[in-house]
Amino acid sequence: MDGQRIRTATAAAGQARIRAGMTIAEARARCAALQVLPWDEDLIGRAVTRATAAFVRASPQVTPAAGAPGLWWIGAHGVEALGGEATLARQLASIARLWHPRARVAIADSCVAARAATWDTGSGAHQATDPAPVLIPPGGCAAYLAPAPLGLLTIDEDLHASLRTLGLHTIGALARLTAEDVERRWGNLGLAAWRLAHGLDERRPGLTRLEATRAVAADLSPSVDTTEPILFLVRAALDRLVHTLIADGRAAATLAITLTLDDARGALPTSQPHTITREVQLPRPLARTLPLLERCRALLEAWPLTAPVCGVRVAITATAPLSGAQGELLDTSWRDPAAADAAFARLRSTLGSEAVVRPVARDTHRPEQAAVWERVDESAPSLHVHLARPLLARTPCRTFRQLDPPERVDVEPAGTVEAPRALRWRDRWIRVHRAAGPERLGGEWWQATYDRDYWRVEDADHGPDLVLYHERLPGTDGGTSWFVQGWYD
Repeated sequence: MDGQRIRTATAAAGQARIRAGMTIAEARARCAALQVLPWDEDLIGRAVTRATAAFVRASPQVTPAAGAPGLWWIGAHGVEALGGEATLARQLASIARLWHPRARVAIADSCVAARAATWDTGSGAHQATDPAPVLIPPGGCAAYLAPAPLGLLTIDEDLHASLRTLGLHTIGALARLTAEDVERRWGNLGLAAWRLAHGLDERRPGLTRLEATRAVAADLSPSVDTTEPILFLVRAALDRLVHTLIADGRAAATLAITLTLDDARGALPTSQPHTITREVQLPRPLARTLPLLERCRALLEAWPLTAPVCGVRVAITATAPLSGAQGELLDTSWRDPAAADAAFARLRSTLGSEAVVRPVARDTHRPEQAAVWERVDESAPSLHVHLARPLLARTPCRTFRQLDPPERVDVEPAGTVEAPRALRWRDRWIRVHRAAGPERLGGEWWQATYDRDYWRVEDADHGPDLVLYHERLPGTDGGTSWFVQGWYD
């Protein structure tokens, strides 16, 4: 007990329906044989320190959970060479059982999922004599949490009661709501709970203290309905935040912009102001204002405003150690990755999300499908890019320009030989100086099958080298079944 209330209860007391927060009288009414001991903060603190020192033998990152004696966050990163996560879990369990015979261990990508796994009732781990560790696969936190009860989230009690009133009893039910609806109903507390429901937990084990919130807020009077005044305040906020980051040797990994809307939804004294939050996930941590500003500009330009904005808040929600890499003014080979990322972000905001692409090779012999353009931010194959075949790779210093789709040409064969001697393309005749081929390609019967002879021809008038193919499928007309695939320049 702590004062006149139960501070914590054993598993046996829990089976007698004894809960933390009960008064001593209420607890004795439920269990006449209840044994109550005073809560000794110093004694428990020393025990936590001894256990923490023991856990360091298994992992160098050990943090006792604040306000929850008996719970530790322990880093499981970089243990592959020492036997992997399963070996680490067994070591932690053997150490913990020096203090408690039924200690529970779980490993996950996030602290919220790991804590929920230690209370997993599906496997009976909380009742087993020797409970087995629970290992949640990488990227599986949200799926694991979905069927779990809301009580496994560390959220405000009033918020918990409000969710139960709406019929939301599982973590997955909360995760299925949209971030906008959650923030509009319950503000920042609801948005934090929604992130936890998706397995997005900023807590990390370590021997250092948790960082203070890095945020700058400003009001707009009068309210504005365009992004330019907002961007002006965002830049000023980024200048201040970057200055503090550099002083602490940190770099921004994730930015969050919160806009307060002036739409009278929060006019009542007890209501929360209507806010909308969007996050910027950076491909690499940055501690420079201009690249961060370009990212924020791209976010704001794609952000439709449904009401005037009366307040702006810029926060750095995740940081990383500041890199020591420095550029050299006279080194022409040095490039700034942050500048490239900022340029790509600006291109996406101006030209659309599919403006920045990269070529990706595909496992096929069909030339026009040998590679595709893929969006850099997410996989979305679109246009074909190049032809990677032995016949076409004999001049590696030249670029192949592929037509999409190929264009029909009229071909004059060289007498009885099928090699092209001249061809008519785009209303002009091209004399062939030399033709290399044929290279016969075909197959893919499970899709649109093809059967072709490929030729590479040199223009006698010193034009670009063309790549032709002759379609050999049954039923094609030999005079009109020649196509230009592309050319070299």
